[in-house]
Amino acid sequence: MSAATSPAVAGVSAGPLFDVQEVPFSRRGSWLDLSPVIGLHQRADDVHLVSHQTGMHPVLRLVPALAGEPVATTLTATPGVLTWTAEEDAVRTIEAAFESVDAVRLRGSGLGLVLADPTSSLTPFTGLYLFRDPIDGSAVLTSYETGRRYRITALTGELDVLGAEALGEATRTVTVVGDEWELVVEELETARPPYRRRRAFDDVVTTSAHDFATYLDQVAPWRDGSTPAAALAAYVMWSATVRPAGFLGREAVLMSKHWMDKVWSWDHCFNALALAPGRPAEALDQLLLPFDHQDATGALPDSVTHSEVLHNFVKPPIHGWAVARLRASLDEPLDAATLRVLYDALVRWTEFWLTSRRVPGHVLPHYQHGNDSGWDNATMFDADRVVEAPDLAAFLVVQLDVLAGLADELGSGAETGTDPTADGAPRRTAADWAALRNHLAAALVDQLWTGSALVARSPVSGRASTTTSLLPHLALLAAEHLPADVVDALVEQLDGFLTPWGPATEQPDSPQYEPDGYWRGPIWAPSTMLLVDGLRRAGRDGLADEVSTRFRRLCEAHGFAENFDALTGEGLRDRAYTWTASCYLVLAREAVR
Repeated sequence: MSAATSPAVAGVSAGPLFDVQEVPFSRRGSWLDLSPVIGLHQRADDVHLVSHQTGMHPVLRLVPALAGEPVATTLTATPGVLTWTAEEDAVRTIEAAFESVDAVRLRGSGLGLVLADPTSSLTPFTGLYLFRDPIDGSAVLTSYETGRRYRITALTGELDVLGAEALGEATRTVTVVGDEWELVVEELETARPPYRRRRAFDDVVTTSAHDFATYLDQVAPWRDGSTPAAALAAYVMWSATVRPAGFLGREAVLMSKHWMDKVWSWDHCFNALALAPGRPAEALDQLLLPFDHQDATGALPDSVTHSEVLHNFVKPPIHGWAVARLRASLDEPLDAATLRVLYDALVRWTEFWLTSRRVPGHVLPHYQHGNDSGWDNATMFDADRVVEAPDLAAFLVVQLDVLAGLADELGSGAETGTDPTADGAPRRTAADWAALRNHLAAALVDQLWTGSALVARSPVSGRASTTTSLLPHLALLAAEHLPADVVDALVEQLDGFLTPWGPATEQPDSPQYEPDGYWRGPIWAPSTMLLVDGLRRAGRDGLADEVSTRFRRLCEAHGFAENFDALTGEGLRDRAYTWTASCYLVLAREAVR
């Protein structure tokens, strides 16, 4: 699904053409998008203005019309402009462009536009209330769902408002009439001065195209003919980025501006790595986002979004690995103050696993559910949900190794005082971290290696998991700390998972394999990228290159879905997922360089 490139706009490359049915039309910084996707696996016939403040909420249904009747149109999109074209008369068009993060400009030629309440139902706690503002004549809708207002101002043409001040069930529409018209829709809070047009529509389009082109050149300056999906991958990330608001105190790359509009506490690592070489400040913000909500025990939240922080689960501790990878990709080294922030955050996160997730007397920490691993329903959790798992142990081995290096690098500054943990334990030295690393690596093999496979075990019964999931093989990330025979066996076993598109998350010949089974079969970007890095650490560069190539071809053929059918390559679930795009960018950058 590598996107074609559209013609230049006023001397600026317009960027990739993309299908708005799969990728929302938006811009960096905005909490709004234009898309027919309006909820969890919900797709409407018409494009909607959707807001992601307080959740995903369709605010306005946009219906092209002629003489008051809906008109069939085709949609085309570039980073700068979304266009509806009448199927029976191509000169009749409507265009939309983001003037700013909270204002969308629309103009029409030969077609009218109806902006409609998607539900027509207003209660004391839900729905839209429509009124005509007596100050400037704009039409305003208030939304219980988003807690915001949506002001529609005609710049040319006239607004015909139906259902103003109506309560309960009512048809609420704002129709713009006139052969040539232009309007703006703003998302605002309580009040704002009347809208004043300061730029022509074409300038708005050019500015958006230029902003994206600059971003693309920073994120993927290495792109060439061998990386045909790089521009679309960059657009998926650029358009899913939101300005600080609510619980997100930093600019954030959401996982999607479809229904997966959150930052989960391992997804963000992959987005940070894609941004690191070209936009290092933003990469650090992505990496630190969940740490802004680290609790008293050092645990990270499961996820953060505009109006919600969830702590019912956690996510796997891949953050030490991510810090090391991020530092390796930067052109300029991080200063000591930033390293200290990262070190203290990793210390608290690591101590959570060593303190709150270890049974007394046990060396290995445990997950409490598949959700903690990020592999929610992987077959490794079928026998027991609470397990001491090889991937978890390996991630912590890597994280402990990173902490040992940082403690040594920071010197006395890392060894004085107390750890930033709830009990104020003495700060560990580099030697302490290294000893913990070695102890954990030894226990991983002694307790979870059966002689032929890695398994997870219940910390209560000792019962072993099945071995058809790819998840235990992510222990290759700690290959440098594992015996050679264990590494050799893990690499050899990968043959049972590899398909023409990459590594399935469940062996395709397993009775538990499901083509659309979430983590019970489909190919995922993060597991692929972690596996590629693990293979390199194991000295298997040739196989790492092959896995990377297959996955990149998958994205180039089928886009940046949340996951993919391992046998057909078909994109599944959310079709515009940023960690898929970011993993493509990281692997493509490595392949080119």
